[in-house]
Amino acid sequence: MARLDAPPPRGVTRAEHFYRPGPHLKETAWDLTPPAERVISWYEEKVQRRLPRTEAFDLSTTLYARIDAGRWVASCPCKSAQIVTPADPRMWCVECFSGWFRVVFPDDVAGAEAAVQQLPAHDQFWYQPDDDFSWSRMPPGPPHGKQSPHPDGS
Repeated sequence: MARLDAPPPRGVTRAEHFYRPGPHLKETAWDLTPPAERVISWYEEKVQRRLPRTEAFDLSTTLYARIDAGRWVASCPCKSAQIVTPADPRMWCVECFSGWFRVVFPDDVAGAEAAVQQLPAHDQFWYQPDDDFSWSRMPPGPPHGKQSPHPDGS
């Protein structure tokens, strides 16, 4: 039987698709863990140590979800990033432990995913217009490394 949280073919990867229990655990071991919290268990398993958890919620900081190389990603103010999901729009940074952040997804998640779905995963990028934090967003103008043939840059 197919798992309910299995990634769709050629779909955008979400937290519930990526953060899965290790091979020594049952495949269903984290099914009752909310998707945003699975990163904590996944990270603890990878680094083999417990993380200092907090229930603090930073309401002053808004993180924007973006599609980055075929994954829904949000960046923490500490410059770390992790895979997120519209099913549980919050993030707890496993690098700085600064608490929970609210993650803003587009109103039309399916539309954003559909806009990149036919591209190879490494070419799937989508950014929210209000997101000024996306360091990986290409600057406007000619592609990086190419000069405009016009002296004024047009």
